[in-house]
Amino acid sequence: YNVILMSKRMIKIVLIDDENDALEALEWKIRKCRPNEDLNIVKCSSPVIASDIIREINPDIVFLDIQMLEMDGFTFLNNFPDRGFDVVFTTAHDEYGVKAVKANALDYLLKPIDLDELQLTFEKVKKRFNYRERDTKVVNKINISADGKVYLVDKEDVVYLKADKSYTTVFLTNERRIVATKTLKEVQKKFAFPEFYRVHNSYV
Repeated sequence: YNVILMSKRMIKIVLIDDENDALEALEWKIRKCRPNEDLNIVKCSSPVIASDIIREINPDIVFLDIQMLEMDGFTFLNNFPDRGFDVVFTTAHDEYGVKAVKANALDYLLKPIDLDELQLTFEKVKKRFNYRERDTKVVNKINISADGKVYLVDKEDVVYLKADKSYTTVFLTNERRIVATKTLKEVQKKFAFPEFYRVHNSYV
């Protein structure tokens, strides 16, 4: 059997700044310094609205301005005492560095943000990803046998399963799919996670 890793890690990023020009500039710089990565970037000029966005999409990284009209960046973080995302402060003021450290920020970037500094920030992010995913890599992988190969799939990449008589198609993100010569009942045994459930005779 050939073993094929079906994994391309999308990085979910939220940018929060009450200045739209700053949001546009930061997104441009992020995409410029990480051109080959799969990035999902959401920009928000309101920290109040951003709180709901973060709870909805569960981002990996939040780039957060400090001085904003609705609330400052540190007050914003109080809404997430057990946050599951890394924080990078972006500010024109250098006096908040110690406070940022106490808030467990991953990094502190001064505006205008330098591309080289931003690149170093993403190197830190990469190390954190590797550390966090090292222990969960095997747990979150699902092995599926199909066309003489074994596919190792991240469970987060699976959208749904569909039965077609004695075949089952596993639909993945980015329009990828795997067709297994097994019934849906057999394939479903591989998906013993709370995120997956049978919604129909032919669908999980």
